[in-house]
Amino acid sequence: MNRLPSELPTHIGFIVDGNRRWAKERGLTSYRGHLEGYKVLKELSLDVIERGVKYVSAYVFSTENWKRSNEEIGHLMSLVLRLVAKDLNQLQEKNIRVRILGSRDNVPKNVQKALDKAEAATKDNSAGTLALCFNYGGQAEITDAVKAIVRTGAKAEDITPELIADNLYGSDIPACDLIVRTSGEQRLSNFMLWRAAYSELLFMDKNWPDMTKQDVTDILEEYQRRTRRFGK
Repeated sequence: MNRLPSELPTHIGFIVDGNRRWAKERGLTSYRGHLEGYKVLKELSLDVIERGVKYVSAYVFSTENWKRSNEEIGHLMSLVLRLVAKDLNQLQEKNIRVRILGSRDNVPKNVQKALDKAEAATKDNSAGTLALCFNYGGQAEITDAVKAIVRTGAKAEDITPELIADNLYGSDIPACDLIVRTSGEQRLSNFMLWRAAYSELLFMDKNWPDMTKQDVTDILEEYQRRTRRFGK
């Protein structure tokens, strides 16, 4: 483990982009790209937390991903199931808590059950938190938060940024200090819109399956070179 001595971000969000492009460049199926991306996600999430970052979030399935083919959706669902079921013991051994951020609309019952079980089984773990953004969209998250507030009978003058934050998916997950997107694309694509208000942004040219632990070191060092002013 290569722990850096300077200040670390509390929460890093990863937009794990480029799995299909990685596979296409190698003449492989999109499933193979997602599989390799899954392996990298597990390895790097554990590495980031072991270095002292308390929260890692990953954009693993967006609300827009339902537009993909049924075959690809099935593959993505199977990989999520693998992470929260088959590989749950590894996360338990590392004392890592799993949180699921997103809507349960359209999610198959067996997947919902596995997600709920993973959250319940790891709720007391304290080494770090892996937040999987699954069936997630930043606009939907804010919309659902507002709906939840309206259902309480709150008046317009009661609405504050703090109240909205308290009604987000996984409201215990803090704002992102740093958001990293791979594949060379330079946009948030509906990821963590509320929590990204003052995030540092880092866009990397390599596809997600090519990411390594050295990239984690580079990412943390780049974060430490930046000065965060929060509007001051």
